[in-house]
This record gives sequence, C-alpha cells and structure tokens, in this order.
Amino acid sequence: MASETLYGFTMKTIDGKEQSLADYKGKVILIVNVASRCGFTPQYKGLEALYQKYKDRGLVVLGFPANNFGGQEPGSNEQIQQFCSLNYGVTFPMFAKISVKGADIHPLYKYLTESSEAPGAIAWNFNKFLVDRTGRAVVHWGSMTAPDSKELNQKVETVLSS
Repeated sequence: MASETLYGFTMKTIDGKEQSLADYKGKVILIVNVASRCGFTPQYKGLEALYQKYKDRGLVVLGFPANNFGGQEPGSNEQIQQFCSLNYGVTFPMFAKISVKGADIHPLYKYLTESSEAPGAIAWNFNKFLVDRTGRAVVHWGSMTAPDSKELNQKVETVLSS
C-alpha cells in the first residue's frame, strides 16, 4: 500500500483492530519502533512519561513492535501488550508487530525511512520519528536519543507550539 502522507496508512492495533493514522490529524506524533528484550527497552518508561507530560497539548506516542534486530521482540502481540502494561504502565497507543527494515519492511516504515522529510534507515530498536500537526515527519532520532533528552523535549515543545 503506497501512501503520499502518513495519514494514508491504516494499521492494526496491538489488539487487532484497524486504526487509520488519519485519526491523528492535528496531533503531534512520535512514532517509535519498540522491542521488549533490548538494552533500550527501559525507554518505554520515558516514552510513557513524555506522553503523559504532553498529551493534553496534542502529543501522541505510537509504538510499533518490531523483531528486526537480534530477535529482541519475539513475543505475540498479546504478550507484548501485557509486558508493556505490567512493566512500564504503557497507556499510549501500541500497534501490531511489523517489520521496520529489509525485504518485508512495512509500507509505513518504507514511507518514513525513504519518502518523509526526515528520512533515514532504522538502525536499531527505539528509533523515533517526530511528525508535526500536518503529518510531516520533521525529525528522525536514533536509539541513543532518549525520550527524556533535552534535544527531543525541546523539539516536541517547538512542534507543539507551531
């Protein structure tokens, strides 16, 4: 499925429902490829804190589990959802497991990594794309940029204010 904007994609939620990304029009979106058995997994805590801090101002975090790196997301969608809820109290929207690179890359991630205004290959788990209220990806951060980093928070503030 090709799309010219982020809003053209419909994704499966972690509990199997269809969710159009167009439902997030007007929101600032942080899209993150996540994994449960990664050295960066504790970033779930920071992602949830970021979501809680800014959700009333229009930020939504969208988590996309992926098993592309070292088999670090081997579980089923149900197991992933339970892990995130029990260990990190995740309340932001989580989606069904997808592939974020390689021959079977999901079209959403093909769009983000190749066609968006902040392209770049996904090098590992917990890469982050910040999408403005018009659906444009404006920044792509790697795994080392933590959700509580000054750089990320300043950019979120800026995009929320514009």
